Amino acid sequence: MASDTASTQKAGEIEAALLACASGDKSALRRIYDAECPRMIGVAQRLLRRRALAEEAVQDAFVLIWRHAARFDPQRGAGLTWIYAILRNRALSILRDEKRTELSETPIADETASEEDDPETVMTKLSDAKALHACLETLPEQRRGLVLLAFVQGLTHGEIAGRLKLPIGSVKSWIRRSLITLKECLG
Repeated sequence: MASDTASTQKAGEIEAALLACASGDKSALRRIYDAECPRMIGVAQRLLRRRALAEEAVQDAFVLIWRHAARFDPQRGAGLTWIYAILRNRALSILRDEKRTELSETPIADETASEEDDPETVMTKLSDAKALHACLETLPEQRRGLVLLAFVQGLTHGEIAGRLKLPIGSVKSWIRRSLITLKECLG
């Protein structure tokens, strides 16, 4: 009985915070984050199987929650349901993106790239993949560096954005466009 009351109270607080977000209250988003972030990471990690991707999904979900809070309608459903639907959709999108860019199990480099290597040094280590090397050469230097950081060093979009002090949306779109260019070149 007491847990039902606490659950109802929590749901009401989340809905009130969503409505406050819709009117531009940043502290309301922080309240949602504080209340739900650990559980959201757990849910995302069960879907994505990798902590870094789960954290990226949660970060993206909070951006979407902030941007679209005005779309939340308490008459259509509970606030927690709305939040977790956004998280689930974002996690599934990331999962689809990861499957599209999955690399083969065979290594493409003679040497393992270390995290200290800059992208151009990593590129020179790709000696066995002459076609890939040639296609990478066609990319602008910054975009080539992003692709190498993501796929050779295994950094997430968020880690790359943090390291290079770039907006995460830009990093994602540049990597996506670069992969399309590489696919066309290699095809």
